[in-house]
Amino acid sequence: MQLYTREWGTGDRYAVLVHGVMSDSRTWRRVAPALADRGYHVIAVDLRGHGHSPRTPEYTAELMAQDIVDTVPARPELVMGHSLGGLTVSLVVERLDPQRVIYVDPAFSCPATNGFQRWLAPAFLRTLARQSAVRIAKRNPRWDPADVAIEVETFKAFDRAVLPVVVTPSAMRAPEVMAVPSLVMLADNSQLVKPELAERLREDGYEVRIVPGSGHVINRDDHDGFMKALEGWI
Repeated sequence: MQLYTREWGTGDRYAVLVHGVMSDSRTWRRVAPALADRGYHVIAVDLRGHGHSPRTPEYTAELMAQDIVDTVPARPELVMGHSLGGLTVSLVVERLDPQRVIYVDPAFSCPATNGFQRWLAPAFLRTLARQSAVRIAKRNPRWDPADVAIEVETFKAFDRAVLPVVVTPSAMRAPEVMAVPSLVMLADNSQLVKPELAERLREDGYEVRIVPGSGHVINRDDHDGFMKALEGWI
């Protein structure tokens, strides 16, 4: 499936950006221009069921990964994925064959640790998706008002049928091997990559960096800290 994209910059030094669940390509509104200023041709996708991309009867991380292959140029210099986007990127690395990968607080494990929490998770996410700008700003006090407004819009546009992808523990898993040089950037006290998993990733050769004080959407919580954490990788 061809996905809707936004682009910044020109040339053939491609950087591909993949957003998380209930978001879209606008989450990268500050990161993408910063990469373009460094000489990248940036392509940010809207995953299926998000933003302006098509809605479909079926959603899996594997299908979302194939959509990326169908949409962006092969062998980009850099691929970056946040949350569900990080999980999706992990499934597409060998087919896309980038030079480097950056996983931003990726969905490598399920934050719902027991059956009751997993049963409640879809209802919680549906409630989250109906939040007003006031509530979003209260939950994310460090966000720029423009990001709060975008979040309201992306929540409304999001297809709720995607939710089973992000509440099924078996769908959320870290790569078994590191196929290309990879950075894992984590929120402070990440709920998706716990310390024991972070240590396993380090042992497998991943560089793991934590942005102190940041929440899950690191680039919106602390743009400067996010860009600093990318040093040496962009």
